[in-house]
Amino acid sequence: MTQPPDQRLDASGDSSASQLPRPSAGPDAVALLHRPVFLDLMRIQLPVGALTSIAHRISGVVLVASVPIAIYLLGLSLRDETGFSQVTALFTRFAVKAAMLFMVWALAQHVLGGVRHLLTDFGIGSPLRAARRSAWFVNLAAVAVALFAAGALW
Repeated sequence: MTQPPDQRLDASGDSSASQLPRPSAGPDAVALLHRPVFLDLMRIQLPVGALTSIAHRISGVVLVASVPIAIYLLGLSLRDETGFSQVTALFTRFAVKAAMLFMVWALAQHVLGGVRHLLTDFGIGSPLRAARRSAWFVNLAAVAVALFAAGALW
């Protein structure tokens, strides 16, 4: 049983063409039918504002994930001298220092990106040129804070 291209079958085998919006004739209809289905995200060049926004979301997830670990380490270090010694010894390892550096970057990126979003909500820095500058500033300042933290850690 062959269906016309604008009709789809759902799981029960019924035609769901009535549920889909039928494109009107014209160039928009052709564009709608030939839209990309699978985007190759590695080939799309996103603007710097979009990258800053994505980094803001990723840094938020990193910060939320790191809170339980930080609370555990703080509790362990405050319990007694042995716990403090364990946490101090833990922070001498390269992997832990690298994780701390990543969390410092996440904190800087999230705070600076959040301030940028708040300012654009008030209309400050909304024009395209200013928005690009502020996005570059946020990204570079977060990296600078992380490099400063790397100098302090090592």
